[in-house]
Amino acid sequence: MASLFFKYLQLQLALIVSISIFTLWEAKLLAAPENFNPGLRIPPKLPQQTNSSPTSSESVKAIAILESIETDYRYDTDNFGQRNLFIEPTARFRLSNGNKIFLKTGVNYFEQRNIESITNIPFQVGWQGKIDQVTLQTAAGIDVFNRLPAAINFNTKIEAPIIQPQVSPSGKLESIVVLSGNLEQGPYKSNARTLENQITAWRFGPDLYWQIDRYTSLFSSLRLGNYNDGNSDVQSFTRLERKFGQFSLAANLFNWSYKNDFERQSGYFSPQDFLVYNAELAWEGDIAEFLRCRFAASLGQQRLKGEFDQANTYQTRCTVKFSSNIEADVGYNFSNVRNQDTGTSTYSGDSLVGQVRIKF
Repeated sequence: MASLFFKYLQLQLALIVSISIFTLWEAKLLAAPENFNPGLRIPPKLPQQTNSSPTSSESVKAIAILESIETDYRYDTDNFGQRNLFIEPTARFRLSNGNKIFLKTGVNYFEQRNIESITNIPFQVGWQGKIDQVTLQTAAGIDVFNRLPAAINFNTKIEAPIIQPQVSPSGKLESIVVLSGNLEQGPYKSNARTLENQITAWRFGPDLYWQIDRYTSLFSSLRLGNYNDGNSDVQSFTRLERKFGQFSLAANLFNWSYKNDFERQSGYFSPQDFLVYNAELAWEGDIAEFLRCRFAASLGQQRLKGEFDQANTYQTRCTVKFSSNIEADVGYNFSNVRNQDTGTSTYSGDSLVGQVRIKF
């Protein structure tokens, strides 16, 4: 199994390289469940505005130009024998009209005690464009498994500023309010048992990002879910953050409730009453000209079935800049916030995460 896994990985890397070479050559001739997450990670930054207009006569003639290849990596483990591995490269292309398309594939691996391991190969094609101030992104694809039937996946996102950005004379963002709507459907990639039970879910809901001033921001998210086993859930997360130079202080609040507890039946963590709140202290800065790091620790509490326990997380992430076009993130997260019902047993999980970005 391991040899087949690495052979497939080599084929995937060869495919991405081939796509890159072909696209650059063509441009020259004609002229880029979620798993359980209590929201303790940093909310995504607002996308930077880029000039999508062609910059040369060659790009005017090009149908699509490869902009970047981003390869995401994540390896999750816990003290109950669960291991999930995700390796997913995404090639992003810019069309001549300024819109973008992307191709995503990779290989995922799920291992759990008393369950035969599962290998997943995702394929997805997406598009992103703007209509006035509204950004629309949509993608669809198929998930192929080594010993399970294939499953369709789909997601779409609509994002728009409801208060126009205020920018200082120096060009720094002073304030903005952005509202987005999200809809996704696909296999619930929580663990091997959930996949073996062929659990799929629809998830939908809004996100709100408010840059209150230059140093203060608020992020809030709401998700409603419907599962093919008859279950449903409501998930909410709110984060208030204030920056003090290279330091930041944040408060996080996460709440999750399911209609039914189907963990024994379907395999996924489905608490009817789960609450996490904590305070986070972080530092981020340049350690060297080519190295930037962020260190964070949070302390708080979690409540499950009316019982309270400590909720602590520790995170580190560093960005290494190899050149103006190549950089990589590598990070490590440790948390005792539950993603399964372990009774009175102590839970702990850690994750090795990263991303390699190549711009063209």
